[in-house]
Formats: sequence, structure tokens, C-alpha cells
Amino acid sequence: MNIDILSTYRMRAIVDEIVPETSFFKNRYFPTGAVDIFADDKVLVEYRRADLRMAAFVEPRAGDIPVDRRGYEISEFAPPYIAPSRILTIDDLRKRGFGESILANSTQAERATRIVLQDMIDLDRRITRREEWMCAQVMITNACEMQQYIDAETQGEKLRIRYFEETSDHTYTVAKKWDDVAGKFFGDVEAMCWRLAQRGLTAADLILGSQAAQAVSDIEKVQRLLDNRNMTFGTLAPRVEEYAGVAYIGSLNFGGFQLNILNVLHNYVDDNGATKTFFPATSAMVTSPGCGRMMYGQVTQIDYGNEIHSTHAFPRVPKLTVDQPKDTRSIRLAARPLAAPNHYCPYIYAANVV
Repeated sequence: MNIDILSTYRMRAIVDEIVPETSFFKNRYFPTGAVDIFADDKVLVEYRRADLRMAAFVEPRAGDIPVDRRGYEISEFAPPYIAPSRILTIDDLRKRGFGESILANSTQAERATRIVLQDMIDLDRRITRREEWMCAQVMITNACEMQQYIDAETQGEKLRIRYFEETSDHTYTVAKKWDDVAGKFFGDVEAMCWRLAQRGLTAADLILGSQAAQAVSDIEKVQRLLDNRNMTFGTLAPRVEEYAGVAYIGSLNFGGFQLNILNVLHNYVDDNGATKTFFPATSAMVTSPGCGRMMYGQVTQIDYGNEIHSTHAFPRVPKLTVDQPKDTRSIRLAARPLAAPNHYCPYIYAANVV
């Protein structure tokens, strides 16, 4: 019995089996839960501010004092649409594939299947890198500006999503650069931690750009404290993290806040072909894992072989298109992701610390 692996149903099953590319910002700070996939064109972004009020003392004869329920902010957003595709031509079927034996005896059908599988992996990784960029932008700006394209060359409208009203309360400015003799590395980071603590949020990670990480390692006070045998201030033990392009430098204590120090230098190629880092080299950020979530809206399309629209609520939705006059077919992998914070400003970002 022949099985059509290019049906949307079976291609989606194949996509589910693809080992996802590990990404730092998305996996560590914006995980996706079962409730984050919406069978709708829009998703709900809701978060509460910390409730730090105390219960009142009550006279016994008074009975009790009613307490208001905590309010929360809720917004409705239409997630942006991402849909990279790749065309399979007759010439592709005639070429030797990457890693294929020179004397391979593959049929065109077998080669087509192998190419399609690799194409879906490549497209999935491109979407993952875009999601990683989105997560980084949300943490850096508390917003995200996205340039839409009509085709590969023509720019369309810009989409802007922001998680604040007039001004955002997620930034911190250092008075002196940390590589300056008058810089206050420990004082600045502790102040950033207290900004989160005042919102009822925890501080666990200090994210550093590559230049900021080097400067911190060279600060004399850091080296002196870590060499003190009488007190435990932290440890500097650089190692490669599980995320590509991210290194765990060590752990330091900032006025009682014990933070993981992470050097982030992984990069991407932007729409203009320039290589850029996801996190600025001279910046720093204090936050905690799971500070946000990655949500997905549904994708509506006409599946191959059908004449009516179908709706799919999944992180990735594949589609096959056949152009018989040109003897080509293309595989498209679509997604509608949206990265959002779980709380009001759960990250404190400081630019140009060195």
C-alpha cells in the first residue's frame, strides 16, 4: 500500500518528529505550554502585577474583611505570519544530494522524499531563528517591530506589538561604565534585582553581551572577591551552555541575589545579509527563566488535494503546492508565533554598560 507522505496530516506528523533546534531566549525564557496554542486567529496576552498587600488585623466580633480579587491586564493580538517555502524542481531530482553517495542508486521518488524531509528541517530552523529573534526583541525593548514582506524583495507594512502604554519601566541606566575605575558593577546589578523584587518577581540570571562579559571578568573587585577564601561570593567557572552560542561564566552574589552569569554571543543573518548578534555586545539584563511564553495562533489554508479551507492550530503547519505546468512543487512551513511576558516587565535591561 502506497502512503502519501506529502499530505498535510502526514507532513505535520513528520514535523512533530523533527528534533527542534535549541534556542536560548525561546527555550529558557519563553517556553510553550498546552494552553499557549490557540484555535483562533488571535491570541490573548494577559498578566498580573504583583499583589504585595497584607491581610488586615480584624477584631473578633467583626467577623471578616472582604478582599478584592486581583485585577489583571488582558490584550488581544493577531500573531504575525511566518511562511518560508522551498521549491522542488526536476533539476533538484537529477542532482546528487548533500551527503549522498556518488554512485547512489536512488530513484527520483526516493530522492524527492529525502529532499522534502531535509527542506522541512531547514524551514523549521529558519522559523526557530525568527522566534529566537522575536523573544530577544521583546526582552530588550518590551516590544517587537516586525517588517512584513510581500515577496522576497518587496517590503510591506510594519507590525509593532508593545507590552506597555506610554513608557516602559524595564530599562536601567548605569551612571558609570563597568570597565571604568568608577564603575559600580555590583551596585548596578543589585539595583536591577531590586527593581524586579519590588514587583514580586525573582532574579536568577544576569545576561551579558560578549564585551560586557569580558569586562566583568576583568574587573579587579570581581577577581578579588572570588579569590577571598573566607566568604563565598560566587564562582567564575566558564563552560559551554546547552544553548549554542551561550556560555555559563559562573555565579555571583549581588547583595543576597545569587545570579547565573551568562555570556550570550550567538548570532543570525538579517534580511540584508548582515551577521548580527541576538543580544547587544555591550548590554546586560537581569531576569528569570520562564519570564514569558511563546504562543501560537491557528493557520488557515487550502490543503493539497482539497477545495475548501482548513484550519490547523499547531506551532508548525506544512503545506504542499504543485505547479503542474512548470513541473514543480513546493513545501511551505507556516507558523504564527507571538512572544509575550507573563508579568509586567519581568526583565530589567541596561544598554551600554561598557
